[in-house]
Amino acid sequence: MKNCHVQVLKYQRTEVKLSDDDRQDIKDKADTNRKRLKDGLAANDDPKPIGLHTQGSYSMKTMIQEDDGDYDIDDGVYFEKGDLVGPQGGEMSALAVRKMICNAVQDNRFKTPPEVRKNCVRVYYNDGYHVDVPSYRKIQVKDPISGVMKTAWELASSDWKRSDARAVTDWFKTANKTKCSDASKDGNSGQFVRLTRLMKKFARSRTSWKSQTTSGFAISRLVDYCYVEDKDRDDQAFRRLMSEIHSRLGYDDAIEHPTLRDENIVDSGNAKVAFFRDCLEENLKHLEILDDPKCTHDQAMKAWDKVFNSTWFKDQPDPDAEKELDGQMSRGPFIKQGEARYASEERFA
Repeated sequence: MKNCHVQVLKYQRTEVKLSDDDRQDIKDKADTNRKRLKDGLAANDDPKPIGLHTQGSYSMKTMIQEDDGDYDIDDGVYFEKGDLVGPQGGEMSALAVRKMICNAVQDNRFKTPPEVRKNCVRVYYNDGYHVDVPSYRKIQVKDPISGVMKTAWELASSDWKRSDARAVTDWFKTANKTKCSDASKDGNSGQFVRLTRLMKKFARSRTSWKSQTTSGFAISRLVDYCYVEDKDRDDQAFRRLMSEIHSRLGYDDAIEHPTLRDENIVDSGNAKVAFFRDCLEENLKHLEILDDPKCTHDQAMKAWDKVFNSTWFKDQPDPDAEKELDGQMSRGPFIKQGEARYASEERFA
């Protein structure tokens, strides 16, 4: 296979991975929203949270650059179950808790007011960002194997349902550390996390795909299922990953939740998963040219541009051509532009 590791690695670093400045900007907005939330709850004499924790792609370090600037961060708010009681002393419903959070984060400076959604409260910022605030309550459950009581969490969704986003983050970071040899301690690098970002970028590379394809969480789980390390070859590893995910979805399209027993992220027969598989199948064909021993640099770059719906790769220099030029320069005198006349004069002096 034509070696395009350097180009794919650079593409991930410059065009896919969220920059440190953008990460900090998003985190700053989340911190501002946290203060707004805590102040609002206190002013309304509502229950005090026992914690607030970032989660999802931000905490897993898989957030990618978005051309339309529509970045989001999930910042969960956590309560003791016993604190979530209504005016009459009864247990607050999941909807009541989401409405409580929505009331707490109201701000007249927002052009679009915060919105109660199925699994969170969404806070819209005027420059395109949004912060999703899911609400959780702490409960005690009996471990089915040991019989010991342990702490668990429930999400305020259409009803209260078991969920622990922090456990999902721990799962992903552990997968990165155990599945690839170049993973960093902070989880921000490693081939596993790089390929997860690339797969999410591919899934969102066409505007029309964004509403039709499966979620980033489901994609991360599929990468976990199918990733095989290929040291020093991100291009080859990504192509194999595309092929393995496509193959798996052909015989098993249910995507299991990584931390909740007997639960799926997506059940079998899901249309968005089927759409994602079709996208993989179509674009794997573009990469077949890489197997041709005569594949040129330009042909390879064109193939990767097709996969990611970009024009970035076509502008990348041919490393073999640069090596050849370096070799020519090292075999003879290097004459800078404008010095040819003087070299000629010296030769005939």
